[in-house]
Amino acid sequence: MANLKKYNGFLKLFVIFLTFFLIFSCTSTQIGITKIEGKRIPVNQSISENPSITAFIKPYREHIDKDLTTVIAYCPETLDKNSSKWQSTLGNLMADACIHRGNIILYAREKKKIDLCILNHGGIRAALPKGDVTARNAFQIMPFENSLVVIAMNGEVVMDMIHYFIKTQKAQPLAGITFTIDKNNQPKDIKIQGKPLEISKIYNVATNDYLAAGGDNMTFFQKGIQTYDLNYKLRNVLIDYFKEIKTIPVLKEVRIAVE
Repeated sequence: MANLKKYNGFLKLFVIFLTFFLIFSCTSTQIGITKIEGKRIPVNQSISENPSITAFIKPYREHIDKDLTTVIAYCPETLDKNSSKWQSTLGNLMADACIHRGNIILYAREKKKIDLCILNHGGIRAALPKGDVTARNAFQIMPFENSLVVIAMNGEVVMDMIHYFIKTQKAQPLAGITFTIDKNNQPKDIKIQGKPLEISKIYNVATNDYLAAGGDNMTFFQKGIQTYDLNYKLRNVLIDYFKEIKTIPVLKEVRIAVE
């Protein structure tokens, strides 16, 4: 009888011990970072070429190089985005190209035409040098994946666009529109396609998808009533335009006059 009591006492102690062991073993273990090590790897380290990979990509590389280096036009003088304060020879060229090439697609799809175009000065990343022009030049001028879009907006929103242009004091590429900036920094004599601006009229304005979404603070585009996405990369616009005209025009006519 005494042995049985001892056994029961021992069993109770064992059960209590096992219970506490399970409770503490189930608690979550706190894991923390005790040491961080880093290693600098120079990005200019040469990597040995794999002959089989090099041979595989060689025909593709040669094909791309041929496309990029083939002469598609001629430029009689260097065109730059900083040729003057309010407009530039390269900006004029790009805006004109967008209207010309964009009209082909917009009219085929919607039976509509582009009235004017505005792009952004900062989006132009290289000059167009004098001499032979290749597709590589278009990639250098427009390295981004921006596409051409057309926003339908009324004349009041076009006025917002003009005030934005004057406020930024940059040669934002413009085409299809002319106006004069008076001594009070206000626009006057505004004409679109040679006709006076009408506040209630709907105009089709070409731009790129980045600006259409409000990029560079061009929030006036968000007041448009309809958007036509032409699915046409701006660099492809330039390439197709260069191929079509052969000799690049140097556009120096006055689009923005200042009193």
